[in-house]
Amino acid sequence: MSLLSLSDWINPLLIAFQDLQEGFLHALAALRLAQTSHGQPAWPFAQRLSGEVLLIDRSVARQLLEALGFVAIALLSLAVAALWRRGRIVMLLIAVVLAFFAPWPDRGLLLAPAEPTSFHVSPSGFSAAAIVHGKRVYDQRCASCHAADGKGDTPLALSLPVSPPNLASGLLWRRADGELFWKIAYGARDRLGATTMPGFTRQLTDSDVWALIDFMKANAAGTSIREIGSWDQPVALPAVATDCGDVSRRTVGQRHGQRVRIILASAQQPASFPLDDPRLRSIILANGAVNKPTSQPGEPAIDCMANSRDAWQALSIITGIDSDKLAGTQLLSDRDGWLRARKAANDGNGNWSESDILCRAPAAMKKDARGGLDELIAAMDAEPVRFVKGGFIHAVR
Repeated sequence: MSLLSLSDWINPLLIAFQDLQEGFLHALAALRLAQTSHGQPAWPFAQRLSGEVLLIDRSVARQLLEALGFVAIALLSLAVAALWRRGRIVMLLIAVVLAFFAPWPDRGLLLAPAEPTSFHVSPSGFSAAAIVHGKRVYDQRCASCHAADGKGDTPLALSLPVSPPNLASGLLWRRADGELFWKIAYGARDRLGATTMPGFTRQLTDSDVWALIDFMKANAAGTSIREIGSWDQPVALPAVATDCGDVSRRTVGQRHGQRVRIILASAQQPASFPLDDPRLRSIILANGAVNKPTSQPGEPAIDCMANSRDAWQALSIITGIDSDKLAGTQLLSDRDGWLRARKAANDGNGNWSESDILCRAPAAMKKDARGGLDELIAAMDAEPVRFVKGGFIHAVR
């Protein structure tokens, strides 16, 4: 099996993993056989199928696909045995041999520990308001130990027997949101059962915990871009309500199906407004009162605006730019809602290029790329985000 054909098979396989488990859980809930946890159906097992390793280790993916191929042929042999009397014994033997010798990967590579909330979905939708609220919760409950940037190098953290995890690392992307929810609500323990982090289910509401998770994602993105100049893990465009000429109220955010360009402007530091572009939805995000830009006759005007202090603060966190220096910055998200490119306010060259893409495979990063918006969009479309969080696939093409 070639690498290309293997890559073509991995994403459908991961989707099947996810659909199988979610469908099973929803079926249990419909039959009233599943308990509830924090308002959603609870996963009843201590483990779940995990697809994360399939992207990390292609040999495991290849081995799993081969095993499934063995099983498929074994089932076909059983079907032939049921219809072909003379060859029934031979076909049954073939089916048994294939099933017995199927090269299944080690179960430890296909299964991951699960919590009752593993398949819970955040009701916040990664909104700007949730991120800002999560920051308030984090500053009050978490920063003294995990530090403002999430690295966990505070004096209190260093005095603990077990250092807290680095929340600015890939940890948040390796764990399902529902499992992060469980750890925050009920705490964490080491292998000996000793408490390494207290639970906050009595101090925080469910909404507080979900908002806290949203903030940690945004904060990790901002820390990454300050340190290495890019988002080392995908981050979504926060959901924010906008006023548009064609639709009175529209919420843009994750998985909206359209490219979005955010232009940040304030009354104190008005941005230079580019013309609207049919290839994307342009939105002016204001931090206070800003006059809507006008256009010359025959020129398409930007007709979408949002005035949201929460969105301004959320994007300040995600981009790692202080809120008072954010005006003039432009951001670009792809059709799946992932933030992909940023043009800083102090960039003397007003044209986009591939070098403005801050979310892509490290090998494809280009610091001296030329070209304009056409090349940038083509590069984004050619390399869509294929992202697995806790074994769950996102943004598949």
